Amino acid sequence: VQLQASGGGLVQAGGSLTLSCAVSGSGFDDYTFGWFRQAPGQEREFVAAVDWSGGTTYYADSVKGRFTISRDNAKNTVYLQMNSLKPEDTAMYYCAASVVVAGARTAPLYDYWGQGTQVTVSS
Repeated sequence: VQLQASGGGLVQAGGSLTLSCAVSGSGFDDYTFGWFRQAPGQEREFVAAVDWSGGTTYYADSVKGRFTISRDNAKNTVYLQMNSLKPEDTAMYYCAASVVVAGARTAPLYDYWGQGTQVTVSS
């Protein structure tokens, strides 16, 4: 399976962006998905995750109430709606797929990764 993240860009603090992760290959329904981010000089950190059906979602405390993860199984796409963006949200954002785990908050539990899309929030 291949993941292609898009939708990043430059936005002012308080603004919104929606990231998309297009998934190619068979078996979209067999995967759970997560979004991670990595700022320069920092470790990759968990942002949000969604289970196989989209019925259960998981969030890092730092984004809870501001970000929403969702999946469209008909379009083979995962989304991350980001509202009330802050300068500290600036990072490269990555989508990832897991075969066996839902809501995993650590990168090694994901099997496939996209290439990343840059989000920059200006103050």
